[in-house]
Formats: sequence, C-alpha cells, structure tokens
Amino acid sequence: MSKQEVILCESLEVSLGRAIEKCPHDRLFILTDEQTHRLCMPQMREVSFLKDAIEITIGAGDVHKTLETLASVWQILSDKGASRHSLLVNLGGGMVTDLGGFAAATFKRGFAYINVPTTLLAMVDASVGGKTGINFNGLKNEVGVFAPADSVLIETEFLRSLDAQNFFSGYAEMLKHGLISNEAHWAELLNFNTDLIDYKYLKKLVGESVQVKENIVEQDPFEHGIRKALNLGHTVGHAFESLALAENRPVLHGYAVAWGIVCELYLSHLKTGFPKEKMRQTIQFIKENYGSFTFDCKQYEQLYALMLHDKKNTAGVINFTLLKEIGDISINQTADKDQIFGMFDFYRECMGI
Repeated sequence: MSKQEVILCESLEVSLGRAIEKCPHDRLFILTDEQTHRLCMPQMREVSFLKDAIEITIGAGDVHKTLETLASVWQILSDKGASRHSLLVNLGGGMVTDLGGFAAATFKRGFAYINVPTTLLAMVDASVGGKTGINFNGLKNEVGVFAPADSVLIETEFLRSLDAQNFFSGYAEMLKHGLISNEAHWAELLNFNTDLIDYKYLKKLVGESVQVKENIVEQDPFEHGIRKALNLGHTVGHAFESLALAENRPVLHGYAVAWGIVCELYLSHLKTGFPKEKMRQTIQFIKENYGSFTFDCKQYEQLYALMLHDKKNTAGVINFTLLKEIGDISINQTADKDQIFGMFDFYRECMGI
C-alpha cells in the first residue's frame, strides 16, 4: 500500500493547491455532507482553483454511511463523467472520508482522492491510514478496502467551530494513541485543559497523535500484526456502537471507543497485568468527560454476538488488543464468554449504571 502524505497545514489554500497540482486530473469533485457543505464550503468556493469543481453533498451522520449513499455518489460520478483520471476531495468528518475514499477507490476500479478532515476524529483517525468503508447489515465498517488518500491535509483551524461532543469524540482516539505510545503523551492528554482549549497546543497534540498512527500504519499497512494496536477499545466499542444504532439511540464513534477502552483496560488488568492505578486514572477521565453507555445484563448476549462479528476475529474467537503497560501492546489476545460478561459487570459497576 502506498504511503499517504500527511500535512499539518499552515495555510489550507496553499497546501490544497500543491496537493491538487500533484494529481493531474480531468475532472475535480468535492464531497461534503450537509454539515460541512454549510460550514466549510463557502470559504472553499473562494479558492480560484476550485471554481470548476463539481460538488457532491450527502446526508450528515453515521446513519448515512450506507450502501445507498455510496451508490448515490457513484451515480453522480457517472452522470458527471468521472474517469480513472478524475480527482475527489473529501471535505468533512470521518463518515465523509471513509465513504468518499471507498467511492474513489472503487469507481472505475479506482481514482485519486485527497482528504481534508474537518473534525478531530477524522484528523487523528479516520482520514489517516488508508482504511475506507461503509456500515452494512447493522455492523460498523463491514464493507471497505485499504486505499490511502494521495494527501491528507490537516487544518486545525476547523476545530474552533467544533462542538464539545465532536471534540471529545476525536479526543478518545487521541487518548487511545497515548495509551499505545508512551506515558508522557498519555499524561499530557489526561492533563490537557478541555474546558478552556488552547488551540495552538491542541495543534501540537494532534500532530503527535497523527504521528503515532502513521508510525504504526507504516510498519503494518494491512493490519496483519502491530497495526492491531490501533484497535484498543474498538472490539467492545464497535459492539456498543452497533447496539446503539440497532436501538435507534446512535452514539458518536469516539464515545463508543472511550467506553470500549474502559472495558478493555479492565481485561488488560485481568489478563496482562496492566497497572490498576493507570487504569483507574484513565477510567476517571472517561467517566468525567463521556458519561456512560447504559445497558443491562439482558443485553450481554446481544453485545457478545455483535463482538463475534468483529473483522479482527479468527474462527469465531473474539480478538482483543490489550496492554501490559502504557506503550507495551499485546495483540491477538482472547477472552472467554465468562470473562467478557465479567468485563460488562465491571463496566456497569465502575460507570455507575
């Protein structure tokens, strides 16, 4: 898999101009959702080299990350004469970069695309690393391909207009990157003042977070080994997310990951000896900033069934990424049903459900 260029922008217009110049194209498309179309497109229309770009706008939110939406994007690409030599700019959050990347990777067997993430979650996670996809059959990211963007342009000025929920959704992935990297970065994230955000300092933290992911992806682009480190919190988190969707009470991805981290740090303590005090500190931060996902013991079986569908599993055995210590990663860990149900008990007790 080719390495994508990730640029922390000083000027989005300059960086985007250079990125587009590197991708000779016959037609230029810009994909947004209703939210980014309203908030971000006005300033993009003022950029001279985008004046002939064909806009595609889709519904906002994970409920639109579907085969139907993907087909509608393919339809517009077809109607507007897209070819293998076209170029797509994905301007939006993780849903836009995931679905847009998948559309570009599959239409005419693939053409170039650029990601311009506008949310914290997309900047530090979804837009970086080459994973694309859609939700299918009630399961998160069930269908997709590895297909890196030619460039990922990170403009942290977009974060000034982000609401608190979307800020924390992205911050959960940053916290995960802290846990799998080193104690100094983890402590820096726990101590960052999220009530009064210093955006200059946040830009530095975003750069560090992206670097953690890039370093891992470079070692293992197709997730055969160490890239599974990035799945910390996701085995349980995706099950929470899928259950929430099924019950028509959708939650933001990062919140589900944060709650998944609570569960998987407990398993880490139980199975690989992760220190109790660091588990407690991390859980306290999550409890204070993310609230809790509510479920009862009658839903354990349903959550377990959802976890069995996880893409990382082999032969029906649920696969976890656990930690022995901050930065000391144990991939391909398993737990039996009793341990998993015990993990749910722990979660509900410590989160006060």
